Amino acid sequence: MTKPAAREPQRSNSRSNRARILAVARRELAVNPETTLEEIARAAGVVRRTVYGHFAGRTALLDALADEAAGVLRTAVDVATAPHEDPERAFARFVLTMWPIGDRYRMLLALARRDLGMERVTGVLAPARREVTGILDRGRAAGTFHAHVPPAVLSAALEALTLSLLESVNRQAWKDNGEATAVTTLIAAGVPAERAETVVRELAESIDVVIEPDDTL
Repeated sequence: MTKPAAREPQRSNSRSNRARILAVARRELAVNPETTLEEIARAAGVVRRTVYGHFAGRTALLDALADEAAGVLRTAVDVATAPHEDPERAFARFVLTMWPIGDRYRMLLALARRDLGMERVTGVLAPARREVTGILDRGRAAGTFHAHVPPAVLSAALEALTLSLLESVNRQAWKDNGEATAVTTLIAAGVPAERAETVVRELAESIDVVIEPDDTL
């Protein structure tokens, strides 16, 4: 009769171990993409058997991290969405909100392309890409953004630019908290530099969003 009551601490401990393993995996894989599950286990302070109890192998671990990234991105898109805001402000808000998330999962997305395939990565990024394309489409219609290329094409180009700037920060080639990148991407989208700087400066004072993974995943 006492066994059912005893299972809850065990389940709680299992969830805690899983969350810790995922957090350590994010950190270790960002430093060394070839980190093994054994090394992740040591860094997480658990035995290898515990890791394999949650994840059958490296691919399963990356798949779980992809699920985590997808959940965080969906939440961030909801937070950043401002359909009635001026397109330039909406786009700047989106970049500023997404910057810390891009920093957290940049290496994961690179690994996922190799280990899980582009289709999986496309699924993770789809909500963010739809939101950006929608903002650019509104901005194009309003005359705020370039009309030289379709919104979806411009979205892909700005995504590549953002990832490149993020990589430069990670290589310590320069420093940015997302504000310089927001200004740069606005300029690349067609907003005059002075206006871009003003928009980002005003938004940066009001945005303080930290979105953490859902450890119950």
